[in-house]
Amino acid sequence: MSAVHTLPTISVDAVSTDALRQDLTDAGFTVERLDALWGAEAAASLHRGSRVAAIRALAARGTTPLSTLATLFVLGLPVPRADAERAFPTAGVDAVAAAGLVRTEDGDSGGSAAVVLPSVDLRPYAFVDDLGAGSWWIVSDLGELALGTALGEEHVLGIGGATTTLSGLQVPVPVRRVLDLGTGCGIQALHARRFAEEVIATDISRRALDIARFNAQLNGVDGIDFRFGSLFDPVAGERFDRIVSNPPFVITPRREGVPSYEYRDGGMVGDALVETVLRGLADHLEPGGTAQLLGNWEYHWGVDGLDRVRAWFEDADADGRGLDAWVLERERQDPAAYAETWIRDGGTKPGTAEFDGLVDAWLDDFQDRRVTGVGFGYVVARKPRPGGTVHLRRFERVPEALGSNPAGLGATVARVLDAAAWLAGHDDVALAAAHLVVAGDVTEERHYWPGNDDPTVMTLVQGGGLGRRVDADTALAAFVGACDGDLSVAAIIGGLAQITGADEQALAADLLPAARDLVLDGLLTPGR
Repeated sequence: MSAVHTLPTISVDAVSTDALRQDLTDAGFTVERLDALWGAEAAASLHRGSRVAAIRALAARGTTPLSTLATLFVLGLPVPRADAERAFPTAGVDAVAAAGLVRTEDGDSGGSAAVVLPSVDLRPYAFVDDLGAGSWWIVSDLGELALGTALGEEHVLGIGGATTTLSGLQVPVPVRRVLDLGTGCGIQALHARRFAEEVIATDISRRALDIARFNAQLNGVDGIDFRFGSLFDPVAGERFDRIVSNPPFVITPRREGVPSYEYRDGGMVGDALVETVLRGLADHLEPGGTAQLLGNWEYHWGVDGLDRVRAWFEDADADGRGLDAWVLERERQDPAAYAETWIRDGGTKPGTAEFDGLVDAWLDDFQDRRVTGVGFGYVVARKPRPGGTVHLRRFERVPEALGSNPAGLGATVARVLDAAAWLAGHDDVALAAAHLVVAGDVTEERHYWPGNDDPTVMTLVQGGGLGRRVDADTALAAFVGACDGDLSVAAIIGGLAQITGADEQALAADLLPAARDLVLDGLLTPGR
């Protein structure tokens, strides 16, 4: 294995975090200011894993507290101690070092100046949710770019694509208690706290809890209880209004020589960790409570991956612990692609003997267990209220680009759950009496053969949410176009039957199921 970085101990002290917060604020250490500092091209290059363009951009500018912080914490490079002192005028370099964020090296008689080196990654993070725009500073461990080596197995991950995906999935409805299962650097707990009176954040990594606690303190966020332990153990017997989790779901061979990273590997065989989490939701959700999670699931010879997830939920039905479930598979990888993705993620470079050996280990494991692929996606669940029943069981593949959702998919999740409950309370008679309204983000596309006045294809297009595209025949397009809330569904169908000469009962048999699907998908919404 490659040499790995020794991880520092992170110390939380209210005085030092308050002083550090002041220094970061005074320096203008924000996403917007960083992007302006080195420009869009350098920012994009950093995102691709190269810091050369950013270094060149900073070299062309004078040294400021902002450029010093950017060099130290974002680029992961040493800075002269004199510059660091100017960047931390309130906290002081020694206090920042005592907190575990940097380390210092004194100069020598040969003329080498004293320098300050980063011990962690600390960067600004900006977001938008239903409460508006916000920003925090997030500490995590130094990444592969800064280290130049493979990651340590206790590595605490920072902000990534999965982070923003899950934060956007969180339902933006105020609740009393939220559980963040596997909090990592604490980012999901911070997001959850914006809509919750109290958040419990758990992790099996004490180091992750130290960093998460530091991040909450640094950003002045209270009301988060950090607890050590595996999965639901730290909250035995407790229930929550919402559970969010980006669990360590990566499927890793349990073999000697294969590193197991705490931030991503749950220590179980295959997708057993995701199964365990999903099976445990019912015991820890309050009636009406919801869960939003990310996960992987395996495809086995002759067994569909989504069918395996469906079975996990159906098993709970038998003992009265059934949940509403909506599972969206966003991506599926073959065994080789999956292995290569996660080996690279750990910092092992392709083309090396170590990389090839790890790929072999992954493929041997998949072959032995008859795994043909791995799916990745979102899981949404809800516990029925007392006396209620399961309303929603939806397992689907949505690999396409989603709609426009600046604040994430949380509002869409809430709407789908509400729509499922509404539809469950409306049989065909009640649905026919309902008044429906076309959602404001729905448009219609029409395609014509040249010179033909009649469209050959009509498609209803959802601008937000999942960006659904629904092919519509003439009757469905006309029905949706008439849904402005004034007429009942039955009245619209009756009018269309008169205009077209179609049999009204046959038309209703076609349009009522289509209307249900459109309500569930959010293209139509219940009116009065």
